[in-house]
Amino acid sequence: MSKKITISNQIKEFNKKILVSGDKSISIRWVLFSSLANGNSKAFNLLMSEDVLAAISAIKKLGIKVKILKNECIIYGKGINGYKYKKNLVINAENSGTLGRLILGLLINTPYKIKLIGDKSLSKRDFARVASPLRKFGAKINLKKDRTLPLTIKGLQNPVPIRYHEKKGSAQCKSAIIFAGLRTAGKTFIKAKKSRNHTELFAKQLGLPVKVVSKKNFDFIEISKAKKIKASVYNIPSDMSSSAFFIVLTALKKKSRLLIKNVNINPSRTGVIKILKMMGVNIAYKNKKAYNGEIVADIFIKSAKKLRPINCPQYLNSGAIDEFLLIFLVAAKAKGISIFKNLSELNEKESPRLYWGAKILNKMGIKTITTKDTIKIYGNPKIIVNKKIIIKDFLKDHRVFMTSVIAALSFGGIWKINDADSIKTSFPSFMNIINELKK
Repeated sequence: MSKKITISNQIKEFNKKILVSGDKSISIRWVLFSSLANGNSKAFNLLMSEDVLAAISAIKKLGIKVKILKNECIIYGKGINGYKYKKNLVINAENSGTLGRLILGLLINTPYKIKLIGDKSLSKRDFARVASPLRKFGAKINLKKDRTLPLTIKGLQNPVPIRYHEKKGSAQCKSAIIFAGLRTAGKTFIKAKKSRNHTELFAKQLGLPVKVVSKKNFDFIEISKAKKIKASVYNIPSDMSSSAFFIVLTALKKKSRLLIKNVNINPSRTGVIKILKMMGVNIAYKNKKAYNGEIVADIFIKSAKKLRPINCPQYLNSGAIDEFLLIFLVAAKAKGISIFKNLSELNEKESPRLYWGAKILNKMGIKTITTKDTIKIYGNPKIIVNKKIIIKDFLKDHRVFMTSVIAALSFGGIWKINDADSIKTSFPSFMNIINELKK
């Protein structure tokens, strides 16, 4: 049975300080890099979500020892060639596209076929974008209908370096190639459309042979074979995507203020901040500092007095791709028409999110016009919801669930929202923080 929640009251004004969970993208990458390190790596504030636990389970199946303590995680790396490949091995990426795509780059040397599976949602997502470049290295990859999971991969002892033009702005595809390149003799080159750069920053901090030349629209990346990866100690900063739910809740709730502590504000992740500022949301950074190649800060938010519509600049899309459902809620309360274009990547996520963004607004009484990659939102600054709304059948997409909660608390109505357990994939403490804000 699907776990449901009912929300029947708007949240009252609040003035709080919170700390959200560790960054999911960094947590998964730390697990994967640490599995290749020489020696013991330690992380604090590692996100203990189902996606990260799936990554830990995956490296365990490859022979890597992991110890999870109350406040820390230790990974006992065996070096870049330390994986134990077994026959008939099955790795389950669960709901995690990041894990599912990145780990394929690490399996480029497997002498045996390894099967990669995922849950119902992940099994609908595109893996051809990763299979295509990895096949160029020489790996044999078989996909269901040449696109989706389950798949099998068989690597080779001496993969060949490649040149690849990554055009989608997929950090997962780019990262898979980087991981493969680190295990391949010679030089691998990527021309990559701008996207999240956590993998490159990790590589730089670890002193790995990954060189990046950044241009306006593309990054040019050169990767050579790594001889050794050093162990690390990492205090994982808080996740921007998780923080965004509370940023938007504060923006929409009158007379409210919020301080979110120690958030990763990597420029490739702050599209949501830039977009919301353009729309009139009051956001400021405090205690800004550099940490392990990333930038962290406390984020201070005050509720917006007047929200403006936006014709969203497309260059901000990649830096806000996981936050657009929330941005649509802000557009719903802006006076005027907001336009968002070139968002086809939204439909490559856990659910067809562009469709769900429009559906949630329509249920609230907000007019939208959508195509396969655009949405036009007719905002209403006086919107109050006075009806029952049911949210279900969204492929257990955690962001659809959490966005629906924020909408219910912000606009009113009686909301019955299915699949509350979906938050376990990325943000298990979400409802705990909501309840803290209600006090």
